[in-house]
Amino acid sequence: MSSEHQHQGPALVAGAPRQVAVVGAGTVGLATAWFLQEAGVRVTVYERDHVGAGASWGNADRLTPALTAPLPEPAVLRYGLRAVLSPRSPVYLPLRADRTLLRFLTGFVAHSTARRWRRGVAAYAPLNERALEAFDVLAAGGVPATTHRAETFLACFRRERDAAGLLAELGQVRDGGQQAASHPVTGWRVRAIEPVLTDRVGAAVQLHGQRYLHPPEFVAGLARAVRDRGGAVVEGGDVTDLRSGPDGVVVTTRSGDRQRHDAVVLATGAWLGELASRFGVRQPVQAGRGYSFSVPVERMPAGPLYFPAQRVALTPLGDRLRVAGMMEFRRPGDPLDPRRVTAVADAVRPFLTGVDLDDRRDEWVGSRPCTPDGLPLVGATASPRVFVAGGHGMWGIVLGPLTGQLLAQTVLKGEAPPELAPFDPLR
Repeated sequence: MSSEHQHQGPALVAGAPRQVAVVGAGTVGLATAWFLQEAGVRVTVYERDHVGAGASWGNADRLTPALTAPLPEPAVLRYGLRAVLSPRSPVYLPLRADRTLLRFLTGFVAHSTARRWRRGVAAYAPLNERALEAFDVLAAGGVPATTHRAETFLACFRRERDAAGLLAELGQVRDGGQQAASHPVTGWRVRAIEPVLTDRVGAAVQLHGQRYLHPPEFVAGLARAVRDRGGAVVEGGDVTDLRSGPDGVVVTTRSGDRQRHDAVVLATGAWLGELASRFGVRQPVQAGRGYSFSVPVERMPAGPLYFPAQRVALTPLGDRLRVAGMMEFRRPGDPLDPRRVTAVADAVRPFLTGVDLDDRRDEWVGSRPCTPDGLPLVGATASPRVFVAGGHGMWGIVLGPLTGQLLAQTVLKGEAPPELAPFDPLR
């Protein structure tokens, strides 16, 4: 494809921004840039590190709208203080003095009720219904956004009674208006479906209609597509300041470069608050750090596996199996903690056979941007020229393309689609 805009999207409408900066080259930022280009907008993407350097690179690869729901839920509170202070806990909270973390945790606990969780599920439902379709739109537009249908997607448990919580949750998801086809499997039937599981897995919930992908390849392909359309992707472009005025927004990078744009989209993940707070975004965004690595297998699972109690997901990734887990509330820039990697491996070791969990490669930690109410921040800020897209928690990959599509409409039309109403950044 040439550098000219070759697209089938709508032409720019009168008064719409013609030059837009996107800060952040993860899934959400790049998808927003691509959908803006569909309307003929010229985009510049600024990335402080390199494409996909944040949470997009090492995610669990699963595209599971059926499981996309607010992170604050009553089950989280059952862990108790002793559990979350253990480095081996699936949810880990190191003690430290941090006002932002305290604000986040106070709000998180307040939203961990059944009523608020159900309200969040209802808010997610319209997005989840369209999430996979947005990947198909990208693929039809020439983006190498290959997704794989998960013929066997199993959520695995020790005992049949342990699966009751997820089955009830899926029932509430369906009550909220979303499709979530599933059925329980017990005993030897689980291992007949997936021989890589040991007899320590006594029950499972099989989900239907889900997919998975290769995140590094997907994000790199999306960046190439933006560049091929004439967009600039500035790696190492750490944005340190935004100045919004009647003639546009001046973007300043750490190197001192200044560029004026008609509008700016902030999609900086766990660092969202650094620039968004000055434009009226009060919700704290906390890094919920996840760990992943890849291991060799004697026999590749037929599809993704998920262990809800351990909060660990396994996904085929080429000729190796990606293992991802942990929710660690720490600063986004803190180094990888080897104890967490070991904890993730040990959590699923009893349930797997023919998987060498000690031959680990690509050990990674990334910061998923979490909000106290478990809902993303997507839409306009107090400045009509500054927009935000972030706070998706664990769901940045699966909801990234649709978020970009809906936010591009918001930037172009000056008003948000109704699906984004619950995610108002100024709430």
